[in-house]
Amino acid sequence: MDRAEPRLIALYKDLHAHPEVGFQETRTAARLAAEMRKLGFTVTEGVGKTGLVAIMSNGPGPVVLVRTELDGLPMEEKTGLPYASKARQTVDGKLTPVAHACGHDIHMAWWLGAAEALANMKDRWQGTLMFIAQPSEETVSGARAMLADGLFTRWRKPDFGFAAHVTPLPAGQIIVKDGAASSASDRIDIGFIGRGAHGSMPHNSIDPIVMAAHFVSDVQTVISREKDPGAFGVVTVGSFQAGTVDNIIPDRADFKLTLRSHDPAVRKLLLDGVERTARASAAMAGAPTPEIAHPSGTNAVRNDAALTARIGPILQAAFGADVTLAPASSPATTASEDFSEFIDAGVPSVFLAVGGLDPAMIAQSTAEGKAIPVNHSPYFAPVPEPTIKRGAEALVLSVLAVASKR
Repeated sequence: MDRAEPRLIALYKDLHAHPEVGFQETRTAARLAAEMRKLGFTVTEGVGKTGLVAIMSNGPGPVVLVRTELDGLPMEEKTGLPYASKARQTVDGKLTPVAHACGHDIHMAWWLGAAEALANMKDRWQGTLMFIAQPSEETVSGARAMLADGLFTRWRKPDFGFAAHVTPLPAGQIIVKDGAASSASDRIDIGFIGRGAHGSMPHNSIDPIVMAAHFVSDVQTVISREKDPGAFGVVTVGSFQAGTVDNIIPDRADFKLTLRSHDPAVRKLLLDGVERTARASAAMAGAPTPEIAHPSGTNAVRNDAALTARIGPILQAAFGADVTLAPASSPATTASEDFSEFIDAGVPSVFLAVGGLDPAMIAQSTAEGKAIPVNHSPYFAPVPEPTIKRGAEALVLSVLAVASKR
């Protein structure tokens, strides 16, 4: 791993400086495909639009999936790093800055590092490696796109799956979480349909802004009055667009919401509650039934209990106190991740959390009472060397745990 590290760091910096948003990751995918072919993998590109599948067979044995993500975020980077992104792409018809503020560039580097290490130690494992690079994780739709494109029919369905995500913990720390490791995520789009009129003649209108304002307030009672206070659930209105000028009552108001939950029953309660509240807000105003769409959603990632119990002690033996074994009863992260699609398709898996921040920076920020930059912050900046090395090592050990030669 040490021998490959400078090249992996150079790759990381290149990917960091050239991020691409979901389903537009053509340069990124081509770069990874070329690297994997150099290692001897058989690579298929364009799976699920921009994803790739890299296969290496080494005799009879299990098929082991190892996944990374390809996409960045439509946001501006403010880290000030010499290799900071200045990239721009068109998103929803608008030219916007793009940054790897979630850490997928780190993931691609440790994914490649794990692939190289395993390719160089064929005497220690047997079976088939299925290294996949998935598009558009940020929209929680890329995994589903790869599955719809025959990921588990064109190739044999894996027996085990592994992935890891960088987190705002000290670099090198690892959390192996039994049970739920992330939250479910659902995007809901709502269009309230009113009747436009002059601002001085409100009696001639059905005001969608008033209707929508009721909804924004009332929908939170789904959380405060319907959901068990002990269960995690979030309803966030992230976008509210209506009107153009001060003296026109518009004929429409549009929302985008994100819903997060850990438990399937809570997920259903939130989805049903949001739709019911939207229809009630429209009915109260005498408006038509609102337009409601559910363009994307994914379940919580749930680590396989038996596989977690198998992997955790191996990582703890290798990295000691840097590894935390978290029971199923401990809280899962509130962020979401569509690696759950592969699990739901029947692949027993473990999803690891790997720390990536400079411990000295964390200590200084804590002492000064400053917020630590987290994933999706424009200031999120993992330290490459130790983070890439630890992530690659953890993935290699996980694969060897299920595919080592007897």
